Amino acid sequence: MNSVFSPFVKSLFVTLLAVSATASADEHKSAPAAPKIDPAKGAALFTDGDNARGLPACVSCHGAGGNSTISVNPKLAGQHEGYLYKQLVNFTTADRNQPIMTTYAKLLTDEEKHNVAAWLVSQAAKPGAAKNKDTIELGKKIYRGGIAEKNVPACASCHGASGAGIPVQYPRLSGQHQDYTVAQLGLFKAGTRKSVEMATIAKRMSDEEMKAVADYVAGLK
Repeated sequence: MNSVFSPFVKSLFVTLLAVSATASADEHKSAPAAPKIDPAKGAALFTDGDNARGLPACVSCHGAGGNSTISVNPKLAGQHEGYLYKQLVNFTTADRNQPIMTTYAKLLTDEEKHNVAAWLVSQAAKPGAAKNKDTIELGKKIYRGGIAEKNVPACASCHGASGAGIPVQYPRLSGQHQDYTVAQLGLFKAGTRKSVEMATIAKRMSDEEMKAVADYVAGLK
């Protein structure tokens, strides 16, 4: 019996291999190519926007070179490229729904998100400064050592001693506007901005503690 069916089995096996190889080749062909990142195009979009699509210039809110002068709008200059790209993607999902940025992020192509992020990371960030002398020590204590009794970890453990952050995962915080940082901590606390880590931490902090650490962060260099 084996000698009768052996040719058939062999033929079937060869056919299956051929089909598998074809499918694999098709998958390879259909895989999207990595975007060709062009910081110059990102600069043009940031500076001029795109009137044809109703996309305003990013500079109008985030300042020349990404150095915002409006305290509720973040400074973007020198921010990690991977983190910036991720946030632009997040604005198009339920992870970070914000009326203005969600609207504009949805108008950007994936390639444009990469381009803008690639340009911003190359821009020199202008330093900020702590403003409240009365809370500077509290902010420093929280940033460097956390709040042990509330099980709040040191901010520096993720964002670095100087606030430089870790690409993609944790943003650069040094020099960031106090008002913006406080607002984001509030959004994490309310669950409006999604992050398991930051939501847990923010919920354990008082408004005074959030303001103190945000003020301290603004003066980091």
